[in-house]
Amino acid sequence: MGARDEHVPVLLQPALTALNLADDSIVIDATYGRGGHSAAVLDHLGPHGRLFAVDQDLSAVEHAHRRFGADARVTVCHASFTELDRLAQEHDVYGQVSGLLMDLGVSSPQLDKPERGFTFREDGPLDMRMDTSRGESAAAWLARVDEDELTRVIRDYGEERYARRIARKIVASRVEQPITGTARLARVVADAAGPSPPERHPATRTFQAIRIHINDELAALERALAIGVDLLAPGGRFVVISFHSLEDRRVKQAWAALAKPPAASRRMPVARPFRPRLALIGKMQRPDALECSANPRARSARMRVAEKLAEVSP
Repeated sequence: MGARDEHVPVLLQPALTALNLADDSIVIDATYGRGGHSAAVLDHLGPHGRLFAVDQDLSAVEHAHRRFGADARVTVCHASFTELDRLAQEHDVYGQVSGLLMDLGVSSPQLDKPERGFTFREDGPLDMRMDTSRGESAAAWLARVDEDELTRVIRDYGEERYARRIARKIVASRVEQPITGTARLARVVADAAGPSPPERHPATRTFQAIRIHINDELAALERALAIGVDLLAPGGRFVVISFHSLEDRRVKQAWAALAKPPAASRRMPVARPFRPRLALIGKMQRPDALECSANPRARSARMRVAEKLAEVSP
């Protein structure tokens, strides 16, 4: 297997500990990537355990078939994690899942392959789709989006202070020549944004923002967070590893709403009955210094864990 197929799983041991697996656990790895977490999960499952390896990236699905296709415990599924409810019903595990893992963001093979269009380190076609079998590429979207909408995307999803300036430069540059490659987009953005810290390319935030928009990542995450709780059996663990504040904030807020009663309000003197569906397990975790040193891409990772509570009769 070539170096570009390698992917070092982030927070591997903390995630395994958080999943709290038994020999016969039913586990969904909703973002298979290159199978680092899946392989470790299988090492903890006995012959009656089950693992569903799910990914929307066709190359990841092909990898899963090659690596684990002969293991009777493994079911490989090409799907977005927004479709987990359908998959669980089709495979008769709805409400029976022991562990659900979501490792968000872009895998190393996606970043390292210029033809996927996620990186500006090497020139490649400006695609950025996680699932290349459907949807609009980044190049096609950039060819038609207006300045106001582009500004909003770069500002809201990239948290880029120079969003308006960058959007204006992109719109002007595409008139001269269509922006179809990653290297050209990176140059256009860098010219507009100006100098940045040495450790970060000036186009980093803009590339993140466009990727999030093209894949509708935040809306998909919100849907998956709602779906995931229903899939779990009582006592089942939900583990999410995210890589920027936009994702982490949504995980934190979604789970808090299911774990804690709403704050008191003067407009509602009598509080409504509240039955928590989740218990928050520990605090948000980050990789330690040793992991960050060995795998610099782990530096921005953060992990949250929740456990589904048994239904309580009124």
